[in-house]
Amino acid sequence: MIGEEKKVEIFGHCRPRLFGIAYRMLGTHAEAEDILQEAYLKWHQARADEIETPEAWLVTVTTRLAIDRLRKASNERETYIGPWLPEPLVVSPGPTPEEEVELASNLSMAFMVMLERLSPVERAAFLLHDVFDCDYRDVARIVGKTETASRQLIHRARRRVRTDKPRFETNERERRRLIERFTAAAHAGDERTLLALFADEAALISDGGGKATAARRVVRGKTKIAHLFAVTGRKAAGALTNAFCPINGETGLLTFYAGKLFAATLFDIADGKIAKVYRVMNPDKLESLAALAEISPADRMPGI
Repeated sequence: MIGEEKKVEIFGHCRPRLFGIAYRMLGTHAEAEDILQEAYLKWHQARADEIETPEAWLVTVTTRLAIDRLRKASNERETYIGPWLPEPLVVSPGPTPEEEVELASNLSMAFMVMLERLSPVERAAFLLHDVFDCDYRDVARIVGKTETASRQLIHRARRRVRTDKPRFETNERERRRLIERFTAAAHAGDERTLLALFADEAALISDGGGKATAARRVVRGKTKIAHLFAVTGRKAAGALTNAFCPINGETGLLTFYAGKLFAATLFDIADGKIAKVYRVMNPDKLESLAALAEISPADRMPGI
């Protein structure tokens, strides 16, 4: 028999792992927290004879809830205004070792965007096996498939997600240096330098959700993107400031307008060039970062 205090303790211990699954499944902080609340209620109400291994039980319930929620969200995202991007995630200050393990890897915006290619069940199977180290038997039990079918799901998902993986990884020092050069060039309206920083087939994906001014289609090609940032820099740079911030496990930028958080920007870098820019401007998706608006002005850079 698992007492109530023990249940609270077990759930707290498993929470980082459960949140890691829910966030990677749904792509938003709020929906992941909703899933955890539902999972906790089911955990609180569950009979002892239903639970053989507490962590496995919680992972199963959380995953199945996330699959159901993602099915509904997928329909809603079809009517979303402009490109849909995952909500930026910043790990709280002083994360526990468990949080660092569950939230430090496989969280890049590029990875999260590629997960959108998968069906809810494909996404769950892939994440459980490749990110959370569940074996094929456990994946099959959780998603309600045979072990053979689960292997096929994971293989197909892995092929679709890994297609665009950069040939050469960029370390964080190189990433930060490239972002600094980008920010300086954009602030100065230096279109020539910006052109040199982008890959030929670069893309800019902006998520305003109809609540902030943003391109409603993906902007493709370095010429268009460099011109857009150069023009914006010349017009508005004086009113904007940037601050580096670890977002989704990588160095990103927070942009402020008149002291208010305006955008969170992440970069997909390949072979020393900016291949994609992900710019989240929908204010609903910036709420969880609102506290970071208190970053000291001394820590900020000229903005774009």
